[in-house]
Amino acid sequence: METALRALLAGTPQIRPADSLAPFAKPDCFDPQLQAFLEEVSARLCAWFATASNRGPLPALSALPDVAPSTHGLSVDELLDDLQLVMEGAYQPSHPGALAHLDPPPLTASIAADLICAGLNNNLLAEELSPSLSLLERQMCRWFVERFGLPSTAGGVAASGGSLSNLMAMVVARQQADLQHDPRAVVLASVDAHMSLAKAVRVMGLAADALQVVPVDRDGCIEIDALAHRLKALKAEGRPCFAVVATAGTTARGAVDPLRTIAELCARERIWLHVDAAIGGVFALAATTASVVEGIAQADSITVNPQKVLGITKTSSLLLVANQGHLAAAFSTGLPYMEPAWGEAHGSEIGLQGTRPAEVLKLWFGLRQLGELGIKRLLEGALQRRCYLQRQLDASRFTILTGPLHLIACTPRNIDAAQAEAWSVATRQRLLEQQLMVSRPLHQGRHFLKVVLGNPHTQLTHLDQLATLLNQSLLEFS
Repeated sequence: METALRALLAGTPQIRPADSLAPFAKPDCFDPQLQAFLEEVSARLCAWFATASNRGPLPALSALPDVAPSTHGLSVDELLDDLQLVMEGAYQPSHPGALAHLDPPPLTASIAADLICAGLNNNLLAEELSPSLSLLERQMCRWFVERFGLPSTAGGVAASGGSLSNLMAMVVARQQADLQHDPRAVVLASVDAHMSLAKAVRVMGLAADALQVVPVDRDGCIEIDALAHRLKALKAEGRPCFAVVATAGTTARGAVDPLRTIAELCARERIWLHVDAAIGGVFALAATTASVVEGIAQADSITVNPQKVLGITKTSSLLLVANQGHLAAAFSTGLPYMEPAWGEAHGSEIGLQGTRPAEVLKLWFGLRQLGELGIKRLLEGALQRRCYLQRQLDASRFTILTGPLHLIACTPRNIDAAQAEAWSVATRQRLLEQQLMVSRPLHQGRHFLKVVLGNPHTQLTHLDQLATLLNQSLLEFS
């Protein structure tokens, strides 16, 4: 019994095969087997990247390995074979024709930082569990708020995705309006706002009509007069509105609401303004592209997702607030089982998440790799590709939806909704056969084909091919 216990405590359970990888990195000596394993995994990942152009963005159907753990655990070769099967069945964002979604290729430095993040296994729950990384997150958020032009009181917190950032913003806004116990409270947003807002009000226990949508104009931007009218009507009904959500980059066309005008209205009405800039927010980071989100500095809170354009590995989202203290006011519990924070607050006390990985590491490292010029080139390149493709499309026969960002959607003119659906299915399949992947959103009652131009591997030749195929597709549905 004592021998078995000693073996177990030594980390050498007898059930492992001789050629298997040690389950944990050794704390007292260098482990060449671990190094060899990580090198082989990296080599396979690099090979997967290197052959991206030989395959389409979507993989051929492939078998997955067994899900359940085996009795004795797998050998190194068996682990690698299983991993290879999963990789072969994965979506390939590095393919030049991957143009369907807001999922660009990952930055190489961000990939490395993700590995280090996993190896460090630090926890941003509390500072003593992530001393350097907690400080790095605060400083990274400060850098973003400075670029966004927010006041000196501003700060932020990283979150696992824009949906969570939006939810936290709504919780903070309701707390600041002192409406935590009023289920009649309302949020206003455009009809094209992100679906995460509907989830947020549901999670917050608000009424079924708590999210009230406002129509958009022909450019996809929220109608200011309609917004003002809805606020007035809510007052007459005795329904409190605790937040207006402006969108800087709608998912269908990349429209940006008139942020400055909305901010002025919210200031007059003393209502929290949240800007869901998950898509468009990063364009504020370069002077040459910042005008597309003009007025964002007047927001009370902002969601921004660097993963959507800059290639930071998933997930990478920040919630920025004009007053850092509002985060702690909404989420602090005292965290009685941890030592007091050395800095401003423990990470779990300024957001909904408790245990969370140091996602800020891959954001910081990726931006350090890019530098100011690299960030600028990525952002400008995305906008230039959208402008180029738009010029190649036959505007006389397409209804084209776009905005100031890097998204564009089209559907044939003079056909009904059923014909538009048939066109979108047939044309998307034809494009996939040419290794060009676009998405097929249903917007305002009819199907469009949408192209997202954030992939830096996409060249003008790919865009020419795409435009030619789209224009030719009109011949069958004219």
